[in-house]
Amino acid sequence: MHARHGGWWRTLLASILLACTLHGAHASESSPQAPRSASLTMANREIVQFRVALLGVSPDERAHRARLRIQELIDEGGALKLAVQDLAPGAVVQIDNKAIFMVTAADADQLRGESASEAARRAVQVLDKVIAENREGRDLHAMLRAGAIALGASLCFATLLWLLARLRRAVSSRLVSRLQTQSQRLPPTHALRVLHNGFAWSLPRLLGLVYLALAALILYEWLSLVLARFPFTRAWGEKLNTTLVDALLRLLAGIADTLPSLVFAVLIFMLARLAAQAVATLFTRVERGEIQLTWLDAELAPPTRRILSVAIWLFALAMAYPYLPGAHTDAFKGVSVLVGLMLSIGASSLVGQGASGLILTYARVFRPGEYVRIGDHEGTVMELGIFTTRIRTGLGEELTLPNSLILGSVSKNYSRTVAAPGFVLDTVVTIGYDTPWRQVEAMLVEAALRTPGVIAQPQPRVFQTALSDFYPEYRLVCQALPSEPRPRAEVLSALHAHIQDVFNEQGVQIMSPHYLGDPAEPKLAPRKPDPAPPAR
Repeated sequence: MHARHGGWWRTLLASILLACTLHGAHASESSPQAPRSASLTMANREIVQFRVALLGVSPDERAHRARLRIQELIDEGGALKLAVQDLAPGAVVQIDNKAIFMVTAADADQLRGESASEAARRAVQVLDKVIAENREGRDLHAMLRAGAIALGASLCFATLLWLLARLRRAVSSRLVSRLQTQSQRLPPTHALRVLHNGFAWSLPRLLGLVYLALAALILYEWLSLVLARFPFTRAWGEKLNTTLVDALLRLLAGIADTLPSLVFAVLIFMLARLAAQAVATLFTRVERGEIQLTWLDAELAPPTRRILSVAIWLFALAMAYPYLPGAHTDAFKGVSVLVGLMLSIGASSLVGQGASGLILTYARVFRPGEYVRIGDHEGTVMELGIFTTRIRTGLGEELTLPNSLILGSVSKNYSRTVAAPGFVLDTVVTIGYDTPWRQVEAMLVEAALRTPGVIAQPQPRVFQTALSDFYPEYRLVCQALPSEPRPRAEVLSALHAHIQDVFNEQGVQIMSPHYLGDPAEPKLAPRKPDPAPPAR
């Protein structure tokens, strides 16, 4: 509302205010540090923000004087008619044609691009609410009505909380009882029974969290409603409502902004799932022998399926990463950098083990079920994994060997040359030169054929691997296909026992001779026909 212009006193007031503004500006320029801004606040409402000194008066003092003047006029009563007088230095806010404070161009909000007149009119709107609430606070009937409304609202909200608690207990007990009834119908070791028991334990806690969230929202609304009923706390209630509405609007706006990107990311993951299912179906049929591929054996189908599935999902994650909500935020980038740094530092050996496992798998060095020797360890291959290989020794021990260690060691495979699931047996004995070598070979072959599990075809063979100073070395090599799942150590022990039995039956000493001096007579085999081999 504008007062009419005119009168010599208005011209004089404008000149004085202009001089004061120029003096204040000169004082602020000459001062080493500009005064801080101050807020004119009444009834918890900010009316205007004073940012510069005026007439040598600091912003704090301007706010204090304006507050005292407004309170004085409100206490005096009257019409309390508000008006704005536009002058050259700024805009003067008046109550009942009495100047209260001036808003200069420096006091206006520069971010909004408003002028001094616009800032003054905005201050008048807030000041009008302050005056109206002051009158309401002095009205007994209005305060009683506000108290009654607050009391009724409190009773309604308390009833709502009570009903919500009853509903939570009823729903929780009914669902838990139903889950327990279904669980008792299942066998004790059934997986669904364990799942039902887990749901029965977690469901009341989940409903409790939902109840707490709804109760907190109800209390928040109750507090904002009660505060908004009384003049002095109405500003706080309005702020609570505005904060909640702003948060919901920001949440909805964020969801609306990220929804197209999220749909695109979900589409990428759905395509990746279809591709992974197609790969799994193809290689499962290859594993069963329903489809034959020239470049892939059936035994390599399971690891190939797993590798391709992991590659598909990693590719999908890399493609969908830019479309995930929050992917471009600093927090998400920081977490990504941290995860990448941890992987680069700690996964070097892991990558090496994985590469070694892939080489062992696709080079088909070992297969599960084969009997091998790796360094000082030998046993049956139980599992050939990406990072480690498990073998079981003849003594019942289970060894876990890193794939990088296997790839860097010399290994022996005793099962690769055997057509069926078996292994190669070999052992070394040393017999003196005074025993004919043909007899030794015949006895070793006979001992091998007596051993359960050793096959006759291919026939066991004996090789003379060395001619030492005191004895020759004989190596017996045969193949075993045990009728029982016996480890190689048991079959080898049985072979050694039969070797001793055959040699004892033929009267041949197994203990090899060692000499401390030359013998009186040369140690030569007798010149007579070789004895017949032992009867089989």
